[in-house]
Amino acid sequence: MWGAGGRAALALLLLLPGPLRARPRYQPTWGSLDARPLPAWFDEAKFGVFIHWGVFSVPSFGSEWFWWYWQKEKREPYVKFMDTNYPPGFSYEDFGPLFTAEFFDANQWADILKASGARYVVLTSKHHEGFTLWGSKYSWNWNAVDVGPKRDLVAELAASVRNRTDLHFGLYHSLFEWFNPLFREDATSAFKTRKFPTSKSLPELYEIVTKYQPEIIWSDGDGDAPDTYWNSTGFLAWLYNDSPVRDTVVTNDRWGTGTMCTHGGFYTCRDRYNPGHLLPRKWENCMTIDRHSWGYRRDAPLRDYLAIEDLVKELAETVSCGGNLLMNIGPTHDGRIAVVFEERLRQMGAWLEVNGEAIYGTKPWRAQNDTVTPGVWYTFSPKEGKVNVIFLNWPVSGILELGEPQAKIGETQVKLAGYKDLLKWVALGEKGMVIALPQLTPQQLPCQWGWTLQLTDVN
Repeated sequence: MWGAGGRAALALLLLLPGPLRARPRYQPTWGSLDARPLPAWFDEAKFGVFIHWGVFSVPSFGSEWFWWYWQKEKREPYVKFMDTNYPPGFSYEDFGPLFTAEFFDANQWADILKASGARYVVLTSKHHEGFTLWGSKYSWNWNAVDVGPKRDLVAELAASVRNRTDLHFGLYHSLFEWFNPLFREDATSAFKTRKFPTSKSLPELYEIVTKYQPEIIWSDGDGDAPDTYWNSTGFLAWLYNDSPVRDTVVTNDRWGTGTMCTHGGFYTCRDRYNPGHLLPRKWENCMTIDRHSWGYRRDAPLRDYLAIEDLVKELAETVSCGGNLLMNIGPTHDGRIAVVFEERLRQMGAWLEVNGEAIYGTKPWRAQNDTVTPGVWYTFSPKEGKVNVIFLNWPVSGILELGEPQAKIGETQVKLAGYKDLLKWVALGEKGMVIALPQLTPQQLPCQWGWTLQLTDVN
């Protein structure tokens, strides 16, 4: 039985705000950390933009793995590119001062991101080359404040995104660095020593969280070292318990060998992961508009860029199966979002302006895609009780046959997003329906590249 003092204490406890009352302490174990509920905003957001930017944007040739392919693997196209275009003895470090960012306008970037319809953005604060886009005190003379732009690029973008948009701001951070002597020394000892994580990568992680308060920590690059070498569970326990973003931050699954698709916040499993079916845990499809590179490539032909039709399809498939889409662009060394990337982002925003109700805040329906007509994907809007039917091909006949919905005569209503009138339909027995689409000229269509039917009162 409760005494008077106990009852008073309980009453006081119940008066506390929910987050203070209910916040558990997470232990530095995967069992404890994996049990943390993912903050709800991430699943509701559905669509984010990834930005790969760094010293690799200077050669902007082949891949953001330029340094590794040139110096370590000595791949012929990279060696030839350097021999032809740069003097003998030119090192990768010599690209640093050429990373100038003179056209970088964080407000302009924020406006483009807002126009894309994305609900979050993830910037590479540091890639495997080790160059930090902020003036890290742990990256002496290999950061954007000391070398190149002489500006804190992370701070500028974070401020503009927060001042001009409603996007959640996130940071990518590579655990390992290809050619850092401390990391290579640890690797030689089969990671028995831990000089690199204790003096470099962990201090950097604490630094970016404290300084910029990102709501996503997108970790990458374990360097074939286990999570115990990186002390990933120790960092995540601090992040979830005591950091300034403990209530809203989300993390991915790249925290050491064997953690991908197994531990962490949301799963990425691999680059360009799109399973085509439901998963038991929240997942993200990180992919890139340039089929062959995450960083900007000056030599990329138009055919290497995905068309907006491809991107809408990727978004519909991903969201219908419970995933988020993180779509990557690679800015130039001088700080521009190339016109082809800007166009794709604005096209996606135009599509979401009409069809966003079928994406944001939705849950997977009982069927992910249609069994009769290919190129048809389903989502469910729980608040409105609507089934959303995203179809990527407008049928020549003007008749769309669906095998999955169970319509109710006299109750089910069918609407085309962006079109005012209700549509006529006929049920096909117990399951399935045929819908008559409106006869519209191309100019009258509510959008291009894919359309949404909204079904209310279906079983």
